[in-house]
Amino acid sequence: MEVSSSTSWELPLVAVCQVTSTPNKQENFKTCAELVLEAARLGACLAFLPEAFDFIARNPAETLQLSEPLDGDLLGRYSQLARECGIWLSLGGFHERGQDWEQTQKIYNCHVLLNNKGLVVATYRKTHLCDVEIPGQGPMRESNSTMPGTILEPPISTPAGKVGLAICYDMRFPELSLKLAQAGAEILTYPSAFGSVTGPAHWEVLLRARAIESQCYVIAAAQCGRHHETRTSYGHSMVVDPWGTVVASCSEGPGLCLARIDLNFLQQIRQHLPVFQHRRPDLYGNLGQPLS
Repeated sequence: MEVSSSTSWELPLVAVCQVTSTPNKQENFKTCAELVLEAARLGACLAFLPEAFDFIARNPAETLQLSEPLDGDLLGRYSQLARECGIWLSLGGFHERGQDWEQTQKIYNCHVLLNNKGLVVATYRKTHLCDVEIPGQGPMRESNSTMPGTILEPPISTPAGKVGLAICYDMRFPELSLKLAQAGAEILTYPSAFGSVTGPAHWEVLLRARAIESQCYVIAAAQCGRHHETRTSYGHSMVVDPWGTVVASCSEGPGLCLARIDLNFLQQIRQHLPVFQHRRPDLYGNLGQPLS
């Protein structure tokens, strides 16, 4: 699409980090911290880490055992990292012991946004839990160890634009992305640990669809490679612009990719293709019903 663009060096730069988390929290932190330091050195104002950046355990019992509260040691270390690097951090899926931990003995899958002072500015607890059975990929039963969140977090103003928070499996629910866009989101985030069967089939096409229909940037930091004996992830972290073009992507293995966020480009697309003014909620207002 031919549109005028701002001079690229003026535009905010974001970094999307790709890692292979294991059950070793210390090693995982070391890997993530190195990528965040690199992102800051390259001039990014915001770095995105994938779902389960803290760890990927071998089973639900180990997941619960390794989990921490938001005011625990690990988040404290990321807060210090954000402060020292002067960078905002999207921590895309923290295994959180919530205030109801004692009663439920279950955790939340919590997307935490830290500002460049290291303060928690937003938390979103994953609302759609991945309880699926895909032939060839092994069953996923996220609800064995995890409670669903109950609310969507309003988009948050950051140096890159207004960010809407989501996690992985949420990308299969366009209602959520449209709700965030209607609330003012300019950037949608889908930090993920996508499987090796669904990844090649659905990953890129879902992310590009969410960007096109919501007319937002989509940023998806992903887990990659083998986490332990029984789990691997697809990788292919990427940034998609509001026209649906993949403007940055990670190669195989851990690393990062960079993209500039051009909100002028986003506004021009919304003016040229005013889909939000053409919607017909009178015809399809309630889309959350199960199939009849």
